[in-house]
Order: sequence, then structure tokens, then C-alpha cells
Amino acid sequence: MLDLHRLNIFIKIFEMKSFSNAARHLYLTQPTVSQHISILENYLGVPLFDRLGKEVRPTRAGRILYGYAQRLLRMADDAEHAVAFFKGKKTGTIVTGASNIPGEYILPEILSLFKKKFPEISVTVHLNDTSGIVDRILNYEIDFGVIGARVTHQQLQCTRFLEDELCLVVSPRHPWADRSSVEAGELAGVPFVIRESGSGTRLMVAQGLRRSGIQADQLQIIAELGSNSAVKQAVKAGLGAAFVSRRSVSDEIAAHLLCTLPVNGLEIKRCFFIARHKKRSLPPAVKEFYRFLLDQR
Repeated sequence: MLDLHRLNIFIKIFEMKSFSNAARHLYLTQPTVSQHISILENYLGVPLFDRLGKEVRPTRAGRILYGYAQRLLRMADDAEHAVAFFKGKKTGTIVTGASNIPGEYILPEILSLFKKKFPEISVTVHLNDTSGIVDRILNYEIDFGVIGARVTHQQLQCTRFLEDELCLVVSPRHPWADRSSVEAGELAGVPFVIRESGSGTRLMVAQGLRRSGIQADQLQIIAELGSNSAVKQAVKAGLGAAFVSRRSVSDEIAAHLLCTLPVNGLEIKRCFFIARHKKRSLPPAVKEFYRFLLDQR
């Protein structure tokens, strides 16, 4: 039978790429760590790491085991907290994820309210783009995630959460800054900054433009950036125009650091979704947070 303690040691070596660093992190001696991995490799009948001097790299078997080891340790942790919940102790660990806009502008306030109600429940939020969050859900790395677009997958359940609108923003120094609106057909005539491929924002912009008869590749895209904050900074610096969440630019518009412009014939509204794995049973603490999020609608 696989030993959870040895699996935890294996995970640390996998992530730190070093027996000695893992040993220091776990307050164990390096010979003890090596012995545990040797026993694990003998039990499974395959090498888990290639030793390359001071650095180690996982073998193919090691990479396969890593995903399962994470799930097993998380399930063990969930089991402990589920029993604690049954005994009336509102404790637990929640590992969730969020795409940029929900993670930066929506979840922080909700987390503050949740922690007031459940101070002993620990919540960790991993930020990534929508496709990255979906991958982590499907790999059982996080309990669920808040994403910027509905993703169709046979193992994924998406529930509507909050609405949002994407608006066109430019620098106060931009030639359009003093205009009251622009035509959709004019968008192809100016430089644009956009989010990276896999972003929910980018997906919704492409869909909105297409409804107005414009293909996203008609835009003069001069930069693809990996976060909403980076896009805003690029627009403020005069690099180009961009479509961003209205929720994310209220402070900049109030401070006259950005200008927002209506685009005649173009409206891009979207909904954020709470995505979870259909086959994963949520432990009690996670269910509490999941229900809490739904109540915020």
C-alpha cells in the first residue's frame, strides 16, 4: 500500500528538484529522504527520478505518480476536515482558482466576508487565465474556480455567477480621448493591446467583434499581455487601445488615467462562471465556500 508520508516526500522532491532541498524543507536528513524514495521505487518497481548530479528530474513514471500523489494527499486532508466538520469544528482548507478579473476585483471582498463567518477555514486562491484554471480543476489540483467564460467540457460543470461588461479604453493622450464614441469599423485603424491566448476576456472580445462583423485578426495587435493589470498599464503608457472589464477600471477612470469610449453597434457583456469537476465530491469546508459564492449573486 502506498504510504502517504512517503508520497509527501516524493512530492517535495518533485517540486524542488532536489533531495537535499526537500530534506531541509521537511526537517529530515538526506539519507532518510533517499531511503523513503528507494522504498517507494522498490514497491512500485520503477525509478521515479533520474539523478543528474545535484539536480533530479522525474522519470515518466514519476510524472504520472505526481498527479495521483497530489490527489491522494488532498483526499486525506479532506477526510480529516470532513470528520472535524461533523464534530462541529468549522475548520478546513480550500484551494480554489480564479481568472484575472474575478481574482483581482471580485473575490477579495467576498473572501473578507467569508472569513468573518468562518475564521478557521483557510482559503488559497491561485490566479491564472481561464484555460489554466480549467486545467487545474480537471487535474484535481484545485477544488473549483471562477472563470471569465463558459467552457464546454464533459467533466466540467459551469454555474453562472456575476455579470460583467467589457469596455474600450484609451489613454487620455490618445487621438480618440476627446470623442464621445467611435464606430465599430474604426477599430481596425488603431493599435491594440490584448490579453493572451486562453484568456476569457480575449475570447469574449473576439465573440463580440464577430457579432459586429469584425474579425479579431483585423485589429492591429501590437502586444499580447498576460494580465489585466499589464494591459491597463500598457494603455496608460500610450501603447494602444484595449478592451477591459469595466469592473477593473473604475478607479483609473475616476482619476482620469484612462478614458472609456462607447463603440456604436458593439456591446460586449459576459458572465463569470463557477467551474467545478462533475465527478469530484466537495468536502464540507469547500461546500460552504461554494454556497457562499452562489449567495453573492
